[in-house]
Amino acid sequence: MSSKILSKEFELLKDDLIKAYDAKGMRASGKFADSLEVRVNGLTAQLWGESYAQKLETGRRPGAFQPISAIEQWIKDKGIANRIQGEISISSLAFLIARKIEQRGWKREEYGGVELISEVVTDVRIQKIIDEVGVEQAMIYSTEIINLTKELAI
Repeated sequence: MSSKILSKEFELLKDDLIKAYDAKGMRASGKFADSLEVRVNGLTAQLWGESYAQKLETGRRPGAFQPISAIEQWIKDKGIANRIQGEISISSLAFLIARKIEQRGWKREEYGGVELISEVVTDVRIQKIIDEVGVEQAMIYSTEIINLTKELAI
């Protein structure tokens, strides 16, 4: 039963994370939202997603030249390609974006705010889940102890 509670609560976390992702205007291809997956095994639950999720939360430090092909795809997914048609090529714009990220990094707060994950996955919310599972487990254990005590009394 506790795994059902964990599964339900982590699915709610996932849904709220996708809502926040959309509310912040972060959706391009939708790959991030589509990749989110809840994994529950007994009393362990995890929410998995794309490896770049931390960058959506905190941004990126300068120093690494980003893959041009990924930025080109982002330009297309965001609909920017239609707006720049005839002014600059997609590959040129992607190169300029990659160079800017390499030189200055990418500060998420300049593009709709930070804390995509931390505004949804809060300490209070995690404690609520722990409390719900803890109460459930305590009831299971107390029932088992009562049943064992009754068996021993017979």
